[in-house]
Amino acid sequence: MSFSNSAGGSNAARTAFEFGRTYVVRPKGRHQATIVWLHGLGDKGSSWSQLLESLPLPNVKWICPTAPTRPVSLFGGFPSTAWFDAQDISEDAPDDIEGLDASAAHVANLLSTEPADIKLGVGGFSMGAATALYSATCHIFGQYGNRNPYQVNLSSVVGLSGWLPCSRTLKNQMEGSNEIVRRAASLPILLCHGSGDDVVAYKHGEKSARILNSAGFSNLSFRSYNGLGHYTIPEEMDEVCRWLSAQLELQGS
Repeated sequence: MSFSNSAGGSNAARTAFEFGRTYVVRPKGRHQATIVWLHGLGDKGSSWSQLLESLPLPNVKWICPTAPTRPVSLFGGFPSTAWFDAQDISEDAPDDIEGLDASAAHVANLLSTEPADIKLGVGGFSMGAATALYSATCHIFGQYGNRNPYQVNLSSVVGLSGWLPCSRTLKNQMEGSNEIVRRAASLPILLCHGSGDDVVAYKHGEKSARILNSAGFSNLSFRSYNGLGHYTIPEEMDEVCRWLSAQLELQGS
């Protein structure tokens, strides 16, 4: 699927990257929530769909898209699956707003066809977590970075081993709008990070959580895992399951 139009904008010089294959894990019980889960840099949707299928969340439908293959500055322009271009993995790096908008629009598009009574969420790992957090900011502003309207109502956001894009301008953008502040305060966010992460340093995850909190995302939980590297462990996924069950008020199957 090409996103040359899905993120909007009439810039003729836009680069249209093709998104890869989307994997869907259907709910085993009564469908109550749909969560789009975003993989990390260089990965694909199928890697996570297998793990998510094994979780004890029978009422959740998981949608695991695959990012476009595109040149990545971090790899000297070598192509890789990536939700946006990254020059550096931290909240201080320059932001690829066009790439972030396109991926956030792809996520919103995947959620937009879900039934009206289903709770919607977005989560991810590493660069996928960064994209999930960017989606959270689009949700509270009601628009993408390019000012096109963001029309999906998110009920939960999960980020594992990630960071917050556009962190430098977030607080200023939120000032002066009670509606934006109210939306931020009511959006539940769970962030998890390992202290031994050698890809996205723990300090970036921790600082991103602090920035979100001080900007007004007061319903935010940050969990740290001692010695955990750039991967996930059952203990962390158990926490994700508990948190999602509570926030989305998931019933038994």
